[in-house]
Amino acid sequence: MMDVFDDHTCALGEGPLWHPTRKCLFWFDILGKTLHIKGDARQSWGFDEHVSAAGWVDDVALLMASASGLWRFDISNGKRDLIAPLEADNPTTRSNDGRADPKGGFWIGTMGLKSEARAGAIYRYYRGEVRQLFDRITISNAICFAPDGGTAYFADTFSQRIQKVALDKDGWPKGDPEVFVDLRADNLNPDGAVVDADGNLWNAQWGAGRIACYDPEGNFKRSLSVPASQTTCPAFGGADLGTLFVTSASNGVDEGQGGMTFSTDAGIKGQQEHQVIL
Repeated sequence: MMDVFDDHTCALGEGPLWHPTRKCLFWFDILGKTLHIKGDARQSWGFDEHVSAAGWVDDVALLMASASGLWRFDISNGKRDLIAPLEADNPTTRSNDGRADPKGGFWIGTMGLKSEARAGAIYRYYRGEVRQLFDRITISNAICFAPDGGTAYFADTFSQRIQKVALDKDGWPKGDPEVFVDLRADNLNPDGAVVDADGNLWNAQWGAGRIACYDPEGNFKRSLSVPASQTTCPAFGGADLGTLFVTSASNGVDEGQGGMTFSTDAGIKGQQEHQVIL
């Protein structure tokens, strides 16, 4: 059963991140241009552009993705400093899904403001360099990593397929991506995803009100119902990494709990989120 972790309604909740040293959850409202944090209480910061995803740098800083760049965000005072531009010369796109990788890099996807076909891409920030990995992406999502650091996953929601790609010793893709899970037959739309400590991938499926779990070979294992149809992204956290948090969106639907952030005991342990090396 899903519990309401926070009843604040996000237009487009996304990017949940459990900070392992602060022991709190960060998440975004992309359309609301807001970052939320909740430990004992919720605190929020507003911005003048879309913000969507983050990785933790240390106890006081995040690497935060926005429509125009990657920023060092100071949690103590709300100040941000530009680390690298991200499609800053393209006003028709914004950042979307992103996650830190096991080597200390940060993968971030972009998409068109109106979900224009193939307008986005997926990039990796690694030790000062931003490199484009995959282009012609419509809605970038499901960025996550196997526990051994040898595989990355990602999706273009529009394609209804989750891809996987092998990684080299420095965390860069090697070879071509291949299909990990094909959801077209069930007409399901892959949104954000996270991998647990056993290598199972947990995927939020937009419009289906559920989180689906797939084993390391891509076989369906089980699903968890979410009381909001537009589920967007899961994250593991809590004291023992056994709590599964789920963000959702209220934009375009009339639902009592749409846009809230949920939590549940998933019965399995997640991975600690990887630390970004600036």
